[in-house]
Amino acid sequence: MSAMTSAIQVKVIAGRVGRARTTAQVAQVKAALPTSSFIGKSMPINFAKPATKRSQLAVTQAFEPDRYLGLPMDFPFDEKDDSLDGLGQNVFTGAVADEYLQKEGLSSAILDDHSWVKDVATADKIANAVLAWALDRGATSWTHWFQPMAASFRHGQTAQVQNSLLEFDSEGKPSYKLKGKQLLQSETDGSSYPNGGMRATHTAAAYLGVDPTSPIFLRGDSFFVPAIFVSWKGDALDEKTPLHRAVQAMSNSGTRLFKNLGVEVAGLVNNIGLEQELFLIPREEYFRRTDLQLTGRTIMGKSAPRGQEGCDHYMGPINTSGPALACMKEIQQECYKVGIPLITRHREVAPNQYEFAPLFGHVVGQVDQNLMVMQIMEEVAAKHGLAALLQEKPFAGVNGSGKHNNWSLSTACGTQLLNPTDLTAAFGKPELFPIVMSCIVAGIDKYGDLMRMAIAAPGNDFRLGGMEAPPAVISTYLGDDMTTYLNAFLEGTVEPYEPKSSTIDIAVDCLPNLVSPAEDRNRTSPFPYGGSRFEFRAVGSSQNVSLVNTVLDTIVAEEFNNFSEKVEGGADPLEVARDNLKAHMKCVFNGNGYGDDWLPEAEKRGLFVIPTQPQAIQRFTEPKNVELFSKNGIFSAMRANMEARVGLGQARLSFTDQRQHGGSLS
Repeated sequence: MSAMTSAIQVKVIAGRVGRARTTAQVAQVKAALPTSSFIGKSMPINFAKPATKRSQLAVTQAFEPDRYLGLPMDFPFDEKDDSLDGLGQNVFTGAVADEYLQKEGLSSAILDDHSWVKDVATADKIANAVLAWALDRGATSWTHWFQPMAASFRHGQTAQVQNSLLEFDSEGKPSYKLKGKQLLQSETDGSSYPNGGMRATHTAAAYLGVDPTSPIFLRGDSFFVPAIFVSWKGDALDEKTPLHRAVQAMSNSGTRLFKNLGVEVAGLVNNIGLEQELFLIPREEYFRRTDLQLTGRTIMGKSAPRGQEGCDHYMGPINTSGPALACMKEIQQECYKVGIPLITRHREVAPNQYEFAPLFGHVVGQVDQNLMVMQIMEEVAAKHGLAALLQEKPFAGVNGSGKHNNWSLSTACGTQLLNPTDLTAAFGKPELFPIVMSCIVAGIDKYGDLMRMAIAAPGNDFRLGGMEAPPAVISTYLGDDMTTYLNAFLEGTVEPYEPKSSTIDIAVDCLPNLVSPAEDRNRTSPFPYGGSRFEFRAVGSSQNVSLVNTVLDTIVAEEFNNFSEKVEGGADPLEVARDNLKAHMKCVFNGNGYGDDWLPEAEKRGLFVIPTQPQAIQRFTEPKNVELFSKNGIFSAMRANMEARVGLGQARLSFTDQRQHGGSLS
């Protein structure tokens, strides 16, 4: 036992005894503690003999595991800052790619010109450069890396077949080779993944195609080529292809809308930033909880006597004497190596709950990065004797975990559509902002059921509606200033939106005055406006957010097109925007989403109230929603039905797990 333990051991929980393998060690732990220190468990520990597996873990629904992680472990914390050397070297982009592409007569600019995927000769040169880079980095295998349908349910969430780069000539002499046609396309089985019946064992062929919008990256002895996944007939079997279609539809419809408003833009871009929450718990405790392993959550036992009631965990110091901080640092370092700017880390509200957040980026690349972040979290946590829990509600009585999907739109040149000051300054038209907002508000109101469907992950129903998770009723918070501005616009006022900020005087001479923006933070809203973005707070922590953003971009594409059709038919753009707001402002709710009066009020307003995952998934097949996806070229009617079948299969599996292990979905 370390000498460091004496001051910390007062905070120990019963699971700590599990690390004591001899009677003498147990006695040493006991001697350092007052007799009442094991109150955190519902089963007493017998100190007369070494703890057995049965006694080491009392059946509880909530650990006090941050106390456990405050103790010294077998993984010492290195105080030295890690070097920046090598960071970003494992992603084939920018200066890293340039060094190798120049030898092929190309530059890294070719990677931004996505037309190279149509030219096999150029693909051959890029393949040569990728091969040289990979071999220099020690990689001898590669894979097309893709997202099968229903990836939200698979904790791996991605799929891959790693192939060696070795080839043998006619004399048996080996060499490493990669051809352009290999990079562009490969074949695989499509029938064994969730597909809702689109593929069968006797019709199993499927194909992988390179996605040039997301960079190739390297981990270990393999490099990963982000890819789409389609059937022999061309049906999308993945989460990524529909997202690409939705992004393109949103861009095209936005370009059309702005042209009808007298503004030429080269296209629109969807950027997102994902706040990833998770729990880190002792791995040995995780393996003693069959319910936690099989269902992702504890479904039996008693709650710990102390959880988050003291409000003393949120953004508190990350423990340095245990493995938590060392684990988080290594997660960040592994992400930096593959070009993922995971810049934020902090403790969350519940004991042993944490959060990471990256910089904003293009939606397709950010989804790919988040999927790899979750994989890295699970892998690195295991190295530190921890288990990373990504399920939305692993413990009762404390906060669950979300993945806040911060969603914004900009022109291809970077003008922010949801930043009124930026938009008006760029084009000199103050009416642009309320027009854009009117389309978004209309989309939320008309397709709130699809937004609810998009967050119907198996564990999310247990989280929504309390403990800082928004309710399942989809509405949007705009804040009083924005709501007042849009109401004035509705009544005929056209002027720039100038959000009112206020100065906070701290009344201390040596401290600065602070500036408070117009919008407060309404954490009970599932889709609040935050000054230059919307934050989809209702998204679950385990989710692949491809479908989430496919839905958002498709809704916006539809409303931009609806607006354009009316203007092209001779309608006044301002009147079209006012009609939108008049019909759909009912989805704006700036109040307390936890209030007892909100659910009856939402039903009275005619908003979608869909309490459960199975009910939400079935909205996929509503005729208006099938038409929406089909009309915008996102999903065929068959794919929409297959999505619903796969989603309901997920719900059934989740329900079966809960019932078999003593829980329920209610």
